[in-house]
Amino acid sequence: MTRLDESAIPDYPGLLRLDGRVAMVVGAGQGNGRHTAHALASVGARVACVDVDPDLAREIAAEVGGLPCVADARRRDDVERVVAETLAAYGRLDAVVDIVGMALWSTLLEVTDEDWDATFGLVLRHAHLITQIVGRQMVAAGGGVMVFTASVSGLTSAPNHAAYGAAKAGLLSLVRTAAVELGPSNIRVNAVAPGSIRTPRLMRALQARGDVPPPPAVEPLGRSGEPRDIAGAALFLCSDLSRHVTGQTLVVDGGATARFAYMGSGLSSTVLPSTAPPSTATPS
Repeated sequence: MTRLDESAIPDYPGLLRLDGRVAMVVGAGQGNGRHTAHALASVGARVACVDVDPDLAREIAAEVGGLPCVADARRRDDVERVVAETLAAYGRLDAVVDIVGMALWSTLLEVTDEDWDATFGLVLRHAHLITQIVGRQMVAAGGGVMVFTASVSGLTSAPNHAAYGAAKAGLLSLVRTAAVELGPSNIRVNAVAPGSIRTPRLMRALQARGDVPPPPAVEPLGRSGEPRDIAGAALFLCSDLSRHVTGQTLVVDGGATARFAYMGSGLSSTVLPSTAPPSTATPS
């Protein structure tokens, strides 16, 4: 019998490896960025660890055997400098994972011009600089990968997220445009959209506001997200396992945005079905 499928089977575990490649993690000092730097280094990548805090940049670079770089990603000259430092140290730049961003919570009617501009500068302006400066280098090199950290705030709506949600929605549009424009140059551009992830920064911010994180039952998986969940998504998008994926947003929120809006919003436990995992389950 003639085999109907003669295509070669690739080495799928090998497609996850990044041996010989160089990745830059922008915002590598803590939380999602720190875990992403470790994830990329664990599969063979050499990692340039960029952070605005010099101590954090040095600490994470020491942890992963990478290159410490200090930069304010909102400044064009800083971005150009860290790209040049990476090329000088490693001779190439194959991937960039951008994890810069912070929410300034305020209602639509109360947000100040200063906070609005600061949010768009931190979320969107720096992403434009990364896309343009790194994109030019990758075009000259013949290809590469960019991964940006968006947010479910850019896909949905929530109180106090007027500026942050609008900026993240703009980031998602930038990612799609970059994928279309840079695709012919063999450059893939994607985004990861986290939900509620228990990063050190988020926990400190909630504590300062007197808030508590959303209960795990809000997410269908019944557990909160952790930085390693974002790192795993970024690793997939940087690897050849996702070689035909570009212009997409990978949502990592435990299924929260898949649920009807009224589920878990104030209804009593006698009305809502239980979403807790069985007592015999062992969450990973």
